[in-house]
Amino acid sequence: MDIITKISQELAIKNHQTEAAVKLIDEGNTIPFIARYRKEATGALNDEVLRKLYERLNYLRNLEERKETVLASIAEQGKLTDALKAQIEAAETMVLVEDLYRPYKPKRRTRATIAKEKGLEPLANIITLQMIATPLEAEAAKFVDPEKGVECPADAIAGAMDIIAEAISDDADYRTRIRDLTIKKGRVVSVAKDPEAESVYEMYYDFDEPVAKMAGHRTLALNRGENEKFLTVKVEAPVEDILRYLEKQVIVRDNPETTQVLKDTVADAYDRLIAPAIEREIRSGLTEKAEDGAIQVFGKNLQQLLMQPPIAGQVVLGWDPAFRTGCKLAVVDPTGKVLDTTVIYPTAPQNKVEEAKAVVKKMIAKHHITLISLGNGTASRESEQVIVELLKEIPVKIQYIIVNEAGASVYSASKLATEEFPNFDVGQRSAASMARRLQDPLAELVKIDPKSIGVGQYQHDMNQKKLSEALGGVVEDCVNKVGVDLNTASASLLEYISGISKAVAKNIVIYREENGRFASRSQLLKVAKLGPKAYEQCAGFMRILGGRNPLDATGVHPESYEATKRLLDKLGYTIEDVENRSVEGISKKISDYQKLADEIEVGVMTLQDIVKELEKPARDPREDMPKPILRSDVLEMKDLTPGMVLKGTVRNVIDFGAFVDIGVHQDGLVHISQICDRFIKHPLEVVSVGDIVEVKVMSVDLKKQRIQLTMKL
Repeated sequence: MDIITKISQELAIKNHQTEAAVKLIDEGNTIPFIARYRKEATGALNDEVLRKLYERLNYLRNLEERKETVLASIAEQGKLTDALKAQIEAAETMVLVEDLYRPYKPKRRTRATIAKEKGLEPLANIITLQMIATPLEAEAAKFVDPEKGVECPADAIAGAMDIIAEAISDDADYRTRIRDLTIKKGRVVSVAKDPEAESVYEMYYDFDEPVAKMAGHRTLALNRGENEKFLTVKVEAPVEDILRYLEKQVIVRDNPETTQVLKDTVADAYDRLIAPAIEREIRSGLTEKAEDGAIQVFGKNLQQLLMQPPIAGQVVLGWDPAFRTGCKLAVVDPTGKVLDTTVIYPTAPQNKVEEAKAVVKKMIAKHHITLISLGNGTASRESEQVIVELLKEIPVKIQYIIVNEAGASVYSASKLATEEFPNFDVGQRSAASMARRLQDPLAELVKIDPKSIGVGQYQHDMNQKKLSEALGGVVEDCVNKVGVDLNTASASLLEYISGISKAVAKNIVIYREENGRFASRSQLLKVAKLGPKAYEQCAGFMRILGGRNPLDATGVHPESYEATKRLLDKLGYTIEDVENRSVEGISKKISDYQKLADEIEVGVMTLQDIVKELEKPARDPREDMPKPILRSDVLEMKDLTPGMVLKGTVRNVIDFGAFVDIGVHQDGLVHISQICDRFIKHPLEVVSVGDIVEVKVMSVDLKKQRIQLTMKL
């Protein structure tokens, strides 16, 4: 197979782009580096396309490797024909390769192999040829051999049928056709193991949907219901169609001696050998497709969450709410440093509201707090009530925001949090995290395993390796898009930078502690285990503010420094102008990018990127994202009435809708049919995590704690 052409066709890109990307990947370059600094080579393929390309490259290379193994195994048996070799070489999926290999695969002892050992293969061939003129019983009598366990003609016929059934089951063309028929006409059905039992799977207690129309979230829900022993799930195949097809292939002559035997053999081959395997394959295929879809949605949600704009320059009070153990508070300065921590008990069972308010008022006055970041966990609603009352009692203007605390408990109990805050308990760490994830969501959320961030669906039921790789890729892309301050970034943030491993990230922090601030990017080469290749990969994503070279504060790669100086000279600027941010109108001075690129010896795309960086050095791409909603009053679920229009933040996007935080304890669901007036295949076409949207309340169910919303205003 020509892998380059195949990938190019699948991704609708040109062969030379695929070739260049594959070459760069094979040379050990990372996806963020290729996407940002090798645009000329790849024709500006973005990180999303490059990741798909990388995934397909691995799959197709593994496929080619498997083909070689299979061909070698069949050749060793002396059974490799030119036609079979051509079929295997042309196969485009692992499933097809395995189908073609099936007849030659070393098998454990089956009913067919036992029958062959009894010498019944010639009888099987006689039946298959369907040219017998004498009674089959008489022909079978010739194979009776009590020593071999063939007691009578009926035993001989039964053994021959086993051999034919296995041959039918091993035929790749038959399996392909049966698989296609089952996908096209089959149905996925599920029933309750106990119809009286209450569970979240009640809508699947009597479920029936065509295989071809199965939605991913339904597949994952059925799998979970089955694993938790609430459901029995099976694929109902179009059995009549399949048997008719097989009979037509196998019974080529109308012979009264063999026709009925072959009909019974076909039914046995399908029922015993083919159907269970095809059902497993189809369910596994549906699961894989559903997982891929869910991982893609999870990745998009995670990206939006990580790229939420930081709220800079504020002293923030992080508030981790709780009942019995009290609310943990942590004050964090604008750089993320913890200034103060305490515990208050305004909620049940203590209800020390006035005492708690007094403590918070003192903290506000002492540290000049401007914003309160409240976690949305247990006792969040009660804490919010206290905060709103408190804000009305003080003269200074302070706002609050409810932050999603998913993953905070995982972080607070982690080894990383223990190293970061050795003298804090888990509650204090969690409160500090509440404040910091508002100040810089990306820097704080990278400390948490992406699976625990809570913007996915069924994440614990998926292929964990695949999920981790995909989400790790999303975090890596986000961190490299934003870039990091080399002198303040934590090891957990640095390890996501292109070319930097966990060990090297720690070494950078150690180097900083021992030698003080980095004054230039080139100093990175002095860090233990950070060689020239890693430096090439990471340098452009590391920022040094106030360093020796103003270009170190930009996204311009050190390999382009000379070209950048030539550019500045040509347009009448100096390197000091970059430092003083006096290069703003530089793009207006360029009329012919191609000519200028040739003169300063860089590619046009690289030149455009350099100009963009010089105009807005160290620009944070997160500035373009919707800003979080800051609140100063409280709303409760019982206050909601149908028809009420509110502003909310999209917290999670799933296959069948979006969950929106409208400021009450429970997020409301906007079903996919209520997102917009046109037909959409997926909510992500219209909304993303972090979006600020206007919604209307459709219904409120206080008992079930459910809010139905619409965006069709």
